[in-house]
Amino acid sequence: MEPKLRIIRKKKSEAENAHLDPLMRALKALHSAGAPESMTAEELERQRRSQEVLGKLTAPMTGMDYEEFALSGMSAAWTRLKAPHGSRHAILYCHGGGYTSGNLGYSRVLSSKLAHATGYDVLSFEYRLAPEFPYPAAVEDALRAWDYLMLQGYGARDIVLAGDSAGGNLALVLCSRLKAAGRKLPGTLILMSPWTDMTMSGKSYTECSEIDPMLTPEYIEAVRLAYAAGRDYRSSDLSPLFADFTGFPPTLIQVGDHEILYSDSEQLYQAMKRANVPCRLQVSEGMWHVFQMFPIRKASVAIENIARFLLEQ
Repeated sequence: MEPKLRIIRKKKSEAENAHLDPLMRALKALHSAGAPESMTAEELERQRRSQEVLGKLTAPMTGMDYEEFALSGMSAAWTRLKAPHGSRHAILYCHGGGYTSGNLGYSRVLSSKLAHATGYDVLSFEYRLAPEFPYPAAVEDALRAWDYLMLQGYGARDIVLAGDSAGGNLALVLCSRLKAAGRKLPGTLILMSPWTDMTMSGKSYTECSEIDPMLTPEYIEAVRLAYAAGRDYRSSDLSPLFADFTGFPPTLIQVGDHEILYSDSEQLYQAMKRANVPCRLQVSEGMWHVFQMFPIRKASVAIENIARFLLEQ
């Protein structure tokens, strides 16, 4: 590479990093629990307020309609394109946050990106959070959101079930619950950096612990204790990696190779392939946990890939 071109690219990279630094610091602060005992009520409240503000400030809402409403006593919201789009498909989006944080404000970032890219209406919901409401409260709330869509006249196959991080965990558990009840499953699963293994058995928990800019093993230990203390972490309702995926819908998994949760995605992909689920794993080099939230090119490409995957189904 020519020296001049190398300098230009280096300066461009430094400028992009400088642009991202404040957002990286803000998101890192939302996953700052160092140990289970540090997850105090005051710390959780700070995280939740920060997520609400961050989501409202960074969500790309241009050209969108946003409607909050009460869903059987649970806060929920529709994110839709303003322009007529005529689709009878919908995305049920489960937000992340380690089951201890996350809210409608935080959900707006990925809800709006998904709506922009796909043209589908996106339903997000504020499931109850641990430690005030541990497992199975979030699962029960996800089922309520699913039933609401059924009552609105959507066919199960017309629904895309999406989730990031703990929301990916919740989406998988919801799908398993529907299957166990003999109900129809969603048409597609979209999982962004899903948390699939509460036993933390994957190699990436140690191999990526020094390069993951977002999560730490201590944080994972803290939130799993808050959500499922005293339970068997190998239960498929907590670690859906160990579920029976037979009959699951086509699934897209996206993950960054710098994540401590990388193994959660890789092992999920292998398990789904063994169950003959049409599954695709997309790994983004140099990326971190739920990088799709960030205003960067690789995030845009990932969201575009989601839209492309849905068109192929």
